[in-house]
Amino acid sequence: MDNEIRKSIQFHSVSSLSKQFDFLSKSTEIALVLKLKPGVIKVGNKQTEIKDVQPIRSLQKIEDMKWSLKKWCSERDYILFLLGINSGLRVGDLLKVKTSEIQGKKVVSLREGKTGKRRTIHLSNIYEELDAYIRTLEGAEWLFPSRKGNNPITRVQAYRQLQKAAQMVDITVGIGTHTLRKTFGYWHYKQFKDIAELQNILNHAHPQITLRYIGITDEQIESNLKAFRL
Repeated sequence: MDNEIRKSIQFHSVSSLSKQFDFLSKSTEIALVLKLKPGVIKVGNKQTEIKDVQPIRSLQKIEDMKWSLKKWCSERDYILFLLGINSGLRVGDLLKVKTSEIQGKKVVSLREGKTGKRRTIHLSNIYEELDAYIRTLEGAEWLFPSRKGNNPITRVQAYRQLQKAAQMVDITVGIGTHTLRKTFGYWHYKQFKDIAELQNILNHAHPQITLRYIGITDEQIESNLKAFRL
C-alpha cells in the first residue's frame, strides 16, 4: 500500500476516534455540571431515565428493596415503593397525590395524568402502614414531600433513592421509577393470569403491549430457548 494512502487512513482513523472521545468527554462534563446520575439525561427542562427498566421478578428481592429503602433511604421512599408496586400508578401520578386525597381511606379514586382517566385504587392491604406514615407528616400537603419547600419530591429524586436502595442489596436488574408499575403488572399477571384485566388497569391499547411492558414475552422466550432441544 502506498505510504501516502496509509498515512491518510491512519489520520482519518485517529481523527474519528478523537471526535468520539471529544463527544464522550463533553457528555461526561455535561452530566457532571447537571449533577445527573447514570441512566438519566436532561432534555430541555426534563430529566429522563434511559435505562432498560425491568420489573422485580423475585419476591425475595422485593422484600430486600423494602428493607433497603427503610434502612438506607427513608420511610417516605419506602411508602412510595410500597404504594407503587401495589397500585400500578405511574410515579408521576404518585408524586402528585396530596395527603388529603388518601388519608383515612381504603379505596381512593385518582385521575391519571397521562390518560386523564380515573383509577380506583384499593389500599386495604397496605392501609395500616400508609396511615401510620401519613400521621408522621404533620399536616404536610403532599404525600411525598420534599425536604425543601412546599413541593413533592421530583421524579429524579425518586429515581436516585430507588437506585441507592437497589445498589445496597446488590439488585442488578434495571431499576428505575417504572420498575414500580412494571412490578405491579408482572405480579398481577403471575397471580391472576388475566391479561385482559391487566391491560385495562394499565390502560394499554393491546394485550401484547402489556405483556411486553411487564417483561413476560422476554421471560417466555428465554424459558422456551432453555428447554429447546432437537
